[in-house]
Amino acid sequence: MTSAEPRPRALRVLLISLLVLLGTFALLLRIAYNTSDRGEAVSLDQVYRYAANSEIISIKLLDEDAQLVGQRCVMSDEGPTEGEQARGGDASGAPECRGKVVAFRSSYPSSDVSTQDLIVRVAAGGAQVTVDKQTGKALTKIVASFLLPLFILANLFGIIFITKGGDSSMAAVVGFGRLGRQRERQRRIGTGVTFANVAGAGDTVAELREVIDYLADPRRFELYGAAPPKGVLLFGPPGCGKTLLARATAGETGVPFFSVAGTEFVESLVGVGAARVRDLFRQVREVAPAIVFIDEIDAVGRRRSGEGSSGGEREQTLNQLLVELDGFEVNSGIVLMGATNRPDILDPALLRPGRFDRHIVLEPPDVQGRREILALHTRTKPLAPGVDLDGLARRTPGFTGADLANLVNEGALLAIREGKNASIEQAHLDEAVLRVLHGPQRRGTLMSPEERRRIAVHEAGHTLVAKSLSKQGQYQRVSIVARGRGLGQSTVTDQSERVLLTATDMRARLAIAMAGRAAEVLMLGELSTTSQDDLETATELAREMVGRHGMSEGLGGLRLLGRGDGYPGASAPVVEAVSAATMQVFDQEVKGLLDAAGEAATEVLLRHQVDLEGLAVALDQRETLEGAALEALLSEVNAQPLPIFAGPGAHAARSGSAANGASSTDEPGKARVKAPGRREKP
Repeated sequence: MTSAEPRPRALRVLLISLLVLLGTFALLLRIAYNTSDRGEAVSLDQVYRYAANSEIISIKLLDEDAQLVGQRCVMSDEGPTEGEQARGGDASGAPECRGKVVAFRSSYPSSDVSTQDLIVRVAAGGAQVTVDKQTGKALTKIVASFLLPLFILANLFGIIFITKGGDSSMAAVVGFGRLGRQRERQRRIGTGVTFANVAGAGDTVAELREVIDYLADPRRFELYGAAPPKGVLLFGPPGCGKTLLARATAGETGVPFFSVAGTEFVESLVGVGAARVRDLFRQVREVAPAIVFIDEIDAVGRRRSGEGSSGGEREQTLNQLLVELDGFEVNSGIVLMGATNRPDILDPALLRPGRFDRHIVLEPPDVQGRREILALHTRTKPLAPGVDLDGLARRTPGFTGADLANLVNEGALLAIREGKNASIEQAHLDEAVLRVLHGPQRRGTLMSPEERRRIAVHEAGHTLVAKSLSKQGQYQRVSIVARGRGLGQSTVTDQSERVLLTATDMRARLAIAMAGRAAEVLMLGELSTTSQDDLETATELAREMVGRHGMSEGLGGLRLLGRGDGYPGASAPVVEAVSAATMQVFDQEVKGLLDAAGEAATEVLLRHQVDLEGLAVALDQRETLEGAALEALLSEVNAQPLPIFAGPGAHAARSGSAANGASSTDEPGKARVKAPGRREKP
């Protein structure tokens, strides 16, 4: 007999027993509650009239059913007819009936007094009165109403468990605090991923080599008396390859890889999370050496604060994880790896030495890393001759590994959609970059000539100011083709991969962001709703300058904004606890920077108003400009120093300019731009 045979046999037995139980249940219900065969249903008032007319022959009180049933004699005027029978008196004293005997039933009287009164009236007419306790009926009702439904439900659950099997079987219910056996088997299979599948993360790979060396030869560390890393925490923006690196580390070592999510330990039932942590480490110890990878570890390792019952369960789970981390020695062959986007909210006890010893920061790759990632993702793709991956890498600063993989895939999809040849061309990848940055084209968006003109002027303003304030090594592209939610795009990519920005650099970004509004006012006389995203970007940048980087004359080095997200480069500022007066100054400084940036952009546009008009006309006609065509239209626009902001932030701006070797004075013959409401210093 095979192991698969007992399950169908048990299923057949359960199905047969279910049918028997249902049949018995229906039969007992009919016996217990069916009263339709006891005669005609009448009211108690009618029974009293029968007793007054001495029509009742006999009556029986059914105690369990709360009913009374009886017989009465119906006489016809012409004597007995067909169906009628003559009845004489019997030994019990029941009256003689020479008419038709008819059965009837009625409900019990509402009180004992009424019942006694009815019995007296019926007995006065000579009728026979009896009482039936119905002992058997009481037992039948108990079986039909309580026991049989329980048996039927148990039978149904048994059928469901046998039918589903696997994690839905009874073993899963009994072992609710354990990780599923099927998933346990999957964790013991090799990842099939090595560092050959990773690109653009050379420093991180070098850090993880120690984990590989330790799992491959622990005695080497014992020889030097060194303790290998017990836990490795990977954190960085989403898409930087944290999970991929953990799988590659396990693949390089060839040891079992246990991959779980932090949410698997978080349950509403108290104690389940801690039980699952214990079960996980029990499994790991059985197959050590091994690597345990907990993705999104902040779900279980969040800082303890005792916020009610849910926090209590989370804290129990975290405490159990800390105990397990202390429970294995460094020479046990177990390495714990965790990944999170929010290291700032992790409990300090989880990050101390002896638990997570190694903290590795993953950042978006530089230009060389992006070139390696693009080569990795395109090595199996049919690239057309002449595809410039180096240029593509320079055009995609800030892209993570996931973004670049999506870019290559979008290029392949565009090549399939075009279907001209079986290769991915440079145009497909260029369009893929725009799709990732701004979304797909919306050719169906209909715009009037006035709207096209306004958008062209707006984007031309951004482009011209960016050209005037740009440094060497920047790539520019401008278009009025609607993409995603935007109606136009002006792309300025700094290819120098700078790590630090000076005050002058940030002021230039502010001026570029405000240039679209300035161009609309200068050329068309009024603003429109096209500046929504520009204002959001500029306001956020100005707040960063004042509240985080201290580039403000009014607030100086006072830090007002804290970082809300735990990975570098995240922009989720949190306002620190400051007074209302300080916040008012903060708002004034931010507004002053924005006003001054708008005036600086206006001054640049006034100097090149003819070039602005020519660029807007060309955009309106050709929709997209880049490369040599764009450079030809901007050939008369030379890079010039940004006009000094004379309003709030001027002191920080002048300091930043001087530190970078730039002149802090205005050009000869040029008026200094002054922010409203602030007196210019001499």
